[in-house]
Amino acid sequence: MKSWRTKTGIRIYRILNGRCNCYLISNGHRFLLVDSGTKRDWNRLNKGLDKLGATHASLVALVLTHCHFDHAENAAKLKQTHGTPIWVHRSEGACLRKGENPVIQGSIPVTKLMIQLLSRTGRLGRLSYAPADYNGLVDERLDLNSFGFPGYILHTPGHTPGSLSVIIENEIALVGDTLFGIFRGSVFPLFAGDSKLMVQ
Repeated sequence: MKSWRTKTGIRIYRILNGRCNCYLISNGHRFLLVDSGTKRDWNRLNKGLDKLGATHASLVALVLTHCHFDHAENAAKLKQTHGTPIWVHRSEGACLRKGENPVIQGSIPVTKLMIQLLSRTGRLGRLSYAPADYNGLVDERLDLNSFGFPGYILHTPGHTPGSLSVIIENEIALVGDTLFGIFRGSVFPLFAGDSKLMVQ
C-alpha cells in the first residue's frame, strides 16, 4: 500500500488504486476517506480500512471528489456498515441521493464517441449506484480542522460541476479525476464536463 507523510506527520494511504484511487488520511487517531470505489472493490476497501485501524468511531468522514459511480458506488454501504458521514459538493448532492452520475462527457475524440454510443444504447443508465444521503455539503471551500486535519476541501469544477479536491497542509492534493495520468505526457482526464473550466 503506497503512502505519503507530510512534514507534520499526517499520513495519506492509497487504499485502492486502478479505476478509482481511494485515499485514507490519518492524523494518528482519526481517519478521513477520500472516495469509495466500485462495488467490486468493497472487500479490498474494507481490508484496507481494517488493516489501518479505521474503525467506525475513528472514520470521521467520506469525502467524494465527485459522484460518478466509480467513486461513489460504496458510499451507501460505508454509511450503512460503518456509519460514515458523507460530504459532497452542493451541486452533486441530488445525484448522490438518487444514485445517478453527473453528466458524463468525453474530453477527447475516442471518449466522446464512446459516450455517444453508450447514450444511444441506453448503457449510460446502467452506471447508476445505490443512493446515499449526504451529511454535509461543500460550497467553494471547507476547512478540515474541525475534523482534526490540517487542510481543506476545495471546489475544482471541470471534470464534473461539483468536483472537489482535498488539500492537506498545502503539501498533498487529492484531486479525484481532475488529473488522470494514464497516457504518457498527459494528465488530462478522458472525461470532462467542462474542459475549459477544468484547466482554469
